[in-house]
Amino acid sequence: MTLEDHLGDILRKARQAANVSSDAAAKAAALSGSDYSALEDSGQSAQRPDLLALADLIGLNGRKLVGIAQGWLPAPIDLNQWCELRQITTHGASYSVNCYLIWDEVTREAALFDTGFEAAPVFDLIEQNQLQLKHLFITHTHSDHVAALGPIREKFPKVRLHSSSKSAPLDQRNRANDFIHLGSLRITNRDTPGHADDGVSYIVGNFPDDAPNVIIVGDALFAGSMGGAKQLAELAKQKIREQIFSLPPAALICPGHGPVTTVEQEKANNPFFV
Repeated sequence: MTLEDHLGDILRKARQAANVSSDAAAKAAALSGSDYSALEDSGQSAQRPDLLALADLIGLNGRKLVGIAQGWLPAPIDLNQWCELRQITTHGASYSVNCYLIWDEVTREAALFDTGFEAAPVFDLIEQNQLQLKHLFITHTHSDHVAALGPIREKFPKVRLHSSSKSAPLDQRNRANDFIHLGSLRITNRDTPGHADDGVSYIVGNFPDDAPNVIIVGDALFAGSMGGAKQLAELAKQKIREQIFSLPPAALICPGHGPVTTVEQEKANNPFFV
């Protein structure tokens, strides 16, 4: 398991959001300019940086940042407790992206959350489990999350599309307080803009055996980090606190990149949240 963002990625996102120059960050970290640049690029530095001082300058939690530097990873989660949930990871030229397939075990009605780069793994799962794809939920319309939209809609022309894009037809746009039923499962949405104007997260609840809620967050939040937001970082963090961290501690967070995590683990370990 590896995190989507290494230490340097986290520092760069926070520094840019705080409008702090590389020179000022290097000074706070007690590094030369070249060493600091290497730290952001690779997550590694020849000299030991002063992460507590740097965190204070760029608005991160110093203790949690040190934890990331020391190799923190979310505790492994057994996805078998959600027997109708599958994470599908597809690979582009330089990075990977996750999408998620969820279905009701009785009706076999399924929903796909984002598409990833390739449709074939989605088609395989649907066929293997004899599912009916009823809904396609989009967390945001950045290209890696909708790359396979065309083939999926071509194969399943009756699939109902859901997004918060202002350019989407009215009948495809999420509305506040929408409740979508997938057999006995219930899907709601919460706006989580910042990384993307149309960012939205989807909560799936009412799983069998009282399994915790699942929230598919796109690029709003990663294990130990968050999606880049720059000028909208404060809005992004506010929405994460209000819309994601308000869920029960055991709620499963399913990000668009990197490993799954939980509300409890992110509140305790994500350095963007002090």
